Amino acid sequence: MSRIIIGMSGGVDSAVAASILIDEGHDVEAFFMKNWEEESEYCTSEQDYIDALQVCDSLKIPLHSVNFAKEYWDRVFQYFLEEYKNGRTPNPDVLCNNEIKFKEFLNHALELGADKIATGHYVRTDNRDGTIKLLKGLDHSKDQSYFLYGLDQKQISSALFPIGDHIKSDVRKKAEKLGFDNFDKKDSVGICFIGERNIKDFLKQYIPANPGYIITSDGQNIGQHDGLMYYTIGQRKGLGIGGGHSDVDGAWYVIEKNIEHNQLIVGQGHNNPALYHKFLKASKLHWISGNMPENNGLKAKIRYRANDVPCQIKDIDQNNISIEFETPCFGIAPGQSVVFYDGDLCLGGAIIDSYSN
Repeated sequence: MSRIIIGMSGGVDSAVAASILIDEGHDVEAFFMKNWEEESEYCTSEQDYIDALQVCDSLKIPLHSVNFAKEYWDRVFQYFLEEYKNGRTPNPDVLCNNEIKFKEFLNHALELGADKIATGHYVRTDNRDGTIKLLKGLDHSKDQSYFLYGLDQKQISSALFPIGDHIKSDVRKKAEKLGFDNFDKKDSVGICFIGERNIKDFLKQYIPANPGYIITSDGQNIGQHDGLMYYTIGQRKGLGIGGGHSDVDGAWYVIEKNIEHNQLIVGQGHNNPALYHKFLKASKLHWISGNMPENNGLKAKIRYRANDVPCQIKDIDQNNISIEFETPCFGIAPGQSVVFYDGDLCLGGAIIDSYSN
């Protein structure tokens, strides 16, 4: 019997993951991680803890609380702010997994005598040829491998993902059958510490506004932006651009951010060629196995909800990589991650720096 410490978030996924571990005969304890100190209408940590406690009472397992707010602020949130200050669009969930859940929490659990940790992520693992592989969750609509590409062999081999081969609807049914109050709880979306508030309003608390001009791709000045950090490539909503600026019919999209001149470059129509690119360069390259894959016929996705697109690796220099997509990708955003796949196998990824045609 293994001693497993599971990260209990208060959501239905980690709740059912804990029940599966118990059914398998493991000695299970739960830890509720508090990574953000703010108490507001947007922070759900208090209700999440109540939900986690109800689940643990039902399962008759202990629930402990651990605070990683300082580590989160220093290693995740500060990076998040710096990226936005530089006009990029970071993904803090990736860094949170690398630095908090699978570093601080993992080390803390192992120090307490756990054999492994567990989480409610929709991913699977497999031991092949002495290497632990990370695979997409069976429910591809919920697969979270994109957020875990930065893990290494030690981290993956020390973790269990009990719901990786389950479908979300079945997870909810199991939770309801077990009497969990959170069986129909809404999935958390967006960035954890922002909640459901507007990201622009949130960023204004930490980054001074730096207004500039909104320029069309043919050089026409059509308005003013509030600050480049508030926008991302491919964004359509919230640009504040009315009609009458063009004879072309179609919504306006952000196609580029000119950092040097503090200009937001926009174009019309989702099919605008300026929104699609075949090449990108990325840095901080990481392979889960520790080695570059032998197969160069890979697929990659440039954001969590994007489709996998066939690509070829064109160049690798230490931790930097250049790739070419088989078909142009919409809205490649510097600061986001490009994650590589071979079928269901998640190989690794990097942080996008630039794109080109």
